[in-house]
Amino acid sequence: MLSVKDAETIIFNAVQPFNQEHDLEIVDLLTASHRILATPVISALYFPHWDNSAMDGFAVRYEDVQNSSSENPTILEIVEEIPAGYQPQITIKPGQAARIFTGAIMPKGADTVIMQEKTNLQENQVFILAKPQPQEFVRHQGDFYQAGKELLPAGIPLNPAEIAILAAAQLPKISVFRRPRVAIFSSGDELVTPEQTLKPGQIVDSNQYALAALVKELGGEVLMLGIVKDNPTALTETINYAINHADIVLSSGGVSVGDYDYIDNILASLEAEIHFRAVQMRPGKPLTFATFPNSLYFGLPGNPVSALVTFWRFVQPTIKKLSGLNTGWEAKFIKVKSHSELKSNGKMETYIWGNLKLNDGIYQFQQTSGNLNSGNLINLAQTNALAVVPVGKTLITPGEETLILQIR
Repeated sequence: MLSVKDAETIIFNAVQPFNQEHDLEIVDLLTASHRILATPVISALYFPHWDNSAMDGFAVRYEDVQNSSSENPTILEIVEEIPAGYQPQITIKPGQAARIFTGAIMPKGADTVIMQEKTNLQENQVFILAKPQPQEFVRHQGDFYQAGKELLPAGIPLNPAEIAILAAAQLPKISVFRRPRVAIFSSGDELVTPEQTLKPGQIVDSNQYALAALVKELGGEVLMLGIVKDNPTALTETINYAINHADIVLSSGGVSVGDYDYIDNILASLEAEIHFRAVQMRPGKPLTFATFPNSLYFGLPGNPVSALVTFWRFVQPTIKKLSGLNTGWEAKFIKVKSHSELKSNGKMETYIWGNLKLNDGIYQFQQTSGNLNSGNLINLAQTNALAVVPVGKTLITPGEETLILQIR
């Protein structure tokens, strides 16, 4: 049985991220939010586009006002008013100033802006009441970005700030990686949909809904294949369809050692490379990972908590890496003091669900209340983290540090 770390290494090494040759789409900015940038962005514009004022005030020559004070003000003639969006017409000469507003272009001859609070305006003259710093409140062309250099690198998510930058660079269409396609199905004769009447011995298929929601949160396209009965022919047809239409296939159930757990044998019959069938973790031990030439296959456990824990631990970073993210796709762990007593049998790497909270600037983990059972989906509600109890450790006492996997 593989350790969690070894399983993670095998999975991540098998992921070939999307590339610019085969997996690129052109989208407009209004639909680009949270997509992954596929190619570096280079702009022909400088930021700022021109020298401009960072303050409402007066554009002046520093040498004219360098000795100004309230006791000995410098008096300058106002020769022009420059609002934002206006092209200055006059070159500022010795003894002159221009009324200027925030964002407006600096006139030729001026190199400094005096904020209006440090002046006294009298008709067409301004009294400078304080000595400024050289080039004070002037934003120079190219201070923020030089035209022709890389503006944004490939492999980053386009969040609102990046969308704003692209808009400011006059790039209304942008190259992004396509969305990962993820096929999802559940297997089991006992499963029914939420719309069906529940009969004795039957179970509502919640896994498919949870997994679909998680994939959509990650920006993936979901291919829902429904419930497949424990029938080798039906399962073979479904899996064969899935691996030919999706980048990743997620099945839940049918990967343990029961008489009706057919999936591993079917994967072998379809010439999959099966990398492992079990992981030294709890919940989530019966986990199958296999690869096909154009698809990754995760056979997740059927128990709902096990399915979600294995998704958060392995599938979520897989989707992120596949999508073209250059950094930040790995599972995110932080070391936190536990507020609860965390128990394990010591034989498996154990994941305990609960809540990570910030109290007085210090993170603490609180185990959820109730029965921690892989079949108990109910107390997973509103949790945001998984505490990790490593192999060989049976108890983490309150106040002791442990690793926490953030899931939301």
